Amino acid sequence: MKHKIIALTLFSLLSATASMAQFNLGKVFDKVGGKNSTGLAENEIVQGLKEALNVGISNGSAEASKVDGFFKNELIKIAVPPEAQKVAETLRKMGLGAQVDKFTLSLNRAAEDAAKKSKPIFVKAITSMTVPDALGILKGQDDAATQYLRKSTNDDLFKTFYPVVDSTLNLNKATEYYADIVNTYNQLPLVKKVNPDLKEYATQKTIDGLYVLIAQEEKKIRENPGARVTDLLKKVFSKSGK
Repeated sequence: MKHKIIALTLFSLLSATASMAQFNLGKVFDKVGGKNSTGLAENEIVQGLKEALNVGISNGSAEASKVDGFFKNELIKIAVPPEAQKVAETLRKMGLGAQVDKFTLSLNRAAEDAAKKSKPIFVKAITSMTVPDALGILKGQDDAATQYLRKSTNDDLFKTFYPVVDSTLNLNKATEYYADIVNTYNQLPLVKKVNPDLKEYATQKTIDGLYVLIAQEEKKIRENPGARVTDLLKKVFSKSGK
């Protein structure tokens, strides 16, 4: 009897917590014989979500890391840092727009190089997914899985990407060039000083761009049955009503 009371208490707490997180457990997690109202076992839900994330990160990483994956995609293309926009505008007015364009290209090439290192970090986050994680993603917004990855991977991605971005920017002398023009600009009277260190900016913009592409892939899987490339994906997302 004591064990039954504890089990019922834990189940009630889980249901209440999930409800507050908008997991909609009333529809998803009415446990009967290890299954729920969708007819899916917990392990099927978790495995299906892991497959969806694997598909999303594989497609997103491949898209981002190819040549022009960032540079020719207006959704994720990295522009001159906001604090340096005046510098870029001044250079263009002086007929030096080609230098600004070259610098912008170098930022995006650095992002494309760094994106090649992303997949193992995403896979690590997927491996550690729990049942509550999976349930929340399944009945969440169109980018719920992407938000899970953002929460789980941003710090590791930053640590991994930073030296790659740094190396690429140094290789094409973008860092040196940027520092030169910004430092010159900073010496002008009455101007707001601009930070000449762009490595942190380029690194985080690379990560943000990857999340944008993965969110697109996630939305396809939720909305387009044709994007569900495995039997388990078809089963999980069709049963969930997503």
